[in-house]
Amino acid sequence: MVNIGLTKVDDALAAKHPGLQSYAACQSHAFMKGTGTFMFGAASLFALQRALQKKLPYPLQWNLLISIVASSLGSYAVTRWETQKCSDLWMLLETGRVPDRSPPAAPPPEEPTGPSKTKYGDVMD
Repeated sequence: MVNIGLTKVDDALAAKHPGLQSYAACQSHAFMKGTGTFMFGAASLFALQRALQKKLPYPLQWNLLISIVASSLGSYAVTRWETQKCSDLWMLLETGRVPDRSPPAAPPPEEPTGPSKTKYGDVMD
């Protein structure tokens, strides 16, 4: 049996997917990195806002709200980025190649082939 967190994975499934343990470790690391980003970000922003309290006086509730919302957004971004890297690792381990994440090239604009009509009924050449 292979352990992934608290879940035990069958040996047959683990043998079928040899990169499962690496992928699980990567995902665990991604989630911990996101959690750490949230905690460090919230504490840092809270401390920064407390230091600036003399210049920008506003209630403690807003200080907490801004700190939590901003650190949540940062944590989401970090977790999503790291999870994407884990997905790429999984694809590499399963297929042997990394997926192409570059945006697709836009097709060239089509050239008109013949005369066309304007909205007034005139023929354009």
